[in-house]
Amino acid sequence: QVQLAESGGASVQAGGSLRLSCAVSGSLYRYYCLAWFRHVLGKEREEVASIDAAGSANHADSVKGRFTISQDNTNNTLSLQMNNLKPEDTAMYYCAAASGAFRCVPGLRYGSWGQGTQVTVSS
Repeated sequence: QVQLAESGGASVQAGGSLRLSCAVSGSLYRYYCLAWFRHVLGKEREEVASIDAAGSANHADSVKGRFTISQDNTNNTLSLQMNNLKPEDTAMYYCAAASGAFRCVPGLRYGSWGQGTQVTVSS
């Protein structure tokens, strides 16, 4: 079983930057997909970015060019570097893991989730 713990959320002004981290513990299979999601109450959860064991990354169009997902396998950490933040980026951000997934594909079921970290961007 995989345990995930996010950190790094904060309140920032538009145009600012934040770096979210997700500590990954437990057993990940050789193949996996790790992802960042965000959720605003009353709206659907959105997949922000994902990365697989080979390091292949995907980013949602809404964050492409501003956010970058990365993983540090030495320290078992998933990160999300967020630059040029906008008020519409305000949300609870969650990391998720799909252990055993060969690739990150749309509709992939994630079996492990963190508790979330709040990001608030003011104009």
